[in-house]
Amino acid sequence: MGSPALRPALLPLLPLLPLLLRVPPSRGFPGSGDSPLEDDEVAYSHARYKDTPWCSPIKVKYGDVYCRAPQGGYYKTALGTRCDIRCQKGYELHGSSQLICQSNRRWSDKVICKHIEPPRIKCPSVKERIAEPNKLTVRVSWETPEGRDTADGILTDVILKGLPPGSHFPEGDHKIQYTVYDRAENKGICKFRVKVRVRRCGKLNAPENGYMKCSSDGDNYGATCEFSCIGGYELQGSPARVCQSNLAWSGTEPTCAAMNVNVGVRTAAALLDQFYEKRRLLIVSTPTARNLLYRLQLGMLQQAQCGLDLRHITVVELVGVFPTLIGRIGAKIMPPALALQLRLLLRIPLYSFSMVLVDKHGMDRERYVSLVTPVALFTLIDTFPLRKEEMVLQAEMGQTCNT
Repeated sequence: MGSPALRPALLPLLPLLPLLLRVPPSRGFPGSGDSPLEDDEVAYSHARYKDTPWCSPIKVKYGDVYCRAPQGGYYKTALGTRCDIRCQKGYELHGSSQLICQSNRRWSDKVICKHIEPPRIKCPSVKERIAEPNKLTVRVSWETPEGRDTADGILTDVILKGLPPGSHFPEGDHKIQYTVYDRAENKGICKFRVKVRVRRCGKLNAPENGYMKCSSDGDNYGATCEFSCIGGYELQGSPARVCQSNLAWSGTEPTCAAMNVNVGVRTAAALLDQFYEKRRLLIVSTPTARNLLYRLQLGMLQQAQCGLDLRHITVVELVGVFPTLIGRIGAKIMPPALALQLRLLLRIPLYSFSMVLVDKHGMDRERYVSLVTPVALFTLIDTFPLRKEEMVLQAEMGQTCNT
């Protein structure tokens, strides 16, 4: 074994041989960078890499993920890895704040970062509006408010509650609300009021024994109220009043006074002028008070007095032959000469029974030489244009007759 020449030189080292054999192999030399332990760890890790379950990488929109793996920083999705989830400003975490990679290759929970800051919306400035004369509404417009999302600027929906801009708003306070939603279903709300005011003078009342008909709403700025009286009454005061800009009514308060017929006038025309646009006349003429047609006709008219008043009819009686001729309007007696003038003006026969119906404009509308029932008479009068307006007013006032 070996060269015979070296044997004497090795003999002194034989006692140290067991110590040399105890030195661990592959320790390396200081400063060499070699480490047998590191080589073993790498080999171990590669073995674990093949056998360890892995989860899919975590991605959280609008959030940050911080993971810690048991095997070290290179294995952030391996079994046992723990990941902390933090959402960005304006977002809220829904789910667990820490996820663990499990043996089934799934994370322990599902998480999302939900936007929690609502979108911003600015309300328009809408001042109080006042209705124009004779108007009850105001057309109000404004710029539709625009919402802005604080996250990505995208809004999914804008909902209006109330009348849209450009509408005609009636009197009062009107609530308007805009609601905007972002993609995370957070909502921003804008609320404001549209106030419309109608200037008013205060309600008027119809005069006693009269009617009142008003335009628009009856007491608003620009409204006009017209007044009239029922049959047998005469209007005194202003026939029409207007609600003015100072919120006061024009004219004077009207009243309805009992009609006072002046039978002392000199002409038949002056007598008829007193009834112009106020009353209709039914002139009943007879040569004698004993005339049967006259007596029967007068009896029927007396029974229909309500219908006569409702239709503004005044009965004028001409009885006899001049100079014993008598004219009568209710309880008032006209002079024979005035009664004769009336017969001559309307061309009424002197020696036979007859009747003449005169309208409110002094026009001869119908003549009768025999009896006429109140129903037939009223049916004709109800076709007159002015009578149709009267019927509407009387219906509103609740005035009616059974006749």
